Amino acid sequence: MANSELLSGKLLREYQTIAAMVEIYCKAHKHKAKPVSDCQECQDFLVYAHTKLDRCPYGQDKPTCNKCPVHCYKPHMKEKAREIMMFAGPKMLLPHPMMAIRHLLSGRGPVPGKPPANQSNRHLRKQREDQ
Repeated sequence: MANSELLSGKLLREYQTIAAMVEIYCKAHKHKAKPVSDCQECQDFLVYAHTKLDRCPYGQDKPTCNKCPVHCYKPHMKEKAREIMMFAGPKMLLPHPMMAIRHLLSGRGPVPGKPPANQSNRHLRKQREDQ
């Protein structure tokens, strides 16, 4: 799995939410016999999502992806994320009620404008390392 120690705050919460959705999706579809950690397709998606969260230009002020004016996912990965979220989103209420409600509430915020310069998690981490 991706190194989630790089993320914190809202970005970590977003990653944990997508990881929970991937787990629900993976178990319900084609990978029932093995744990999610053994599913290469799902692990590749989680690594990709982690990278995109780390490099999000909004940083800790990141909106939910469906409200974001910056579409950073490649088209095939964006479609995969949409498929996972459409399937697993409604099923999140039973195993992860707080996570699901928090995700729904965060999607109700205002649509942000242009992202501020150099606010991505990755950029701020590199700045701290250089000091």
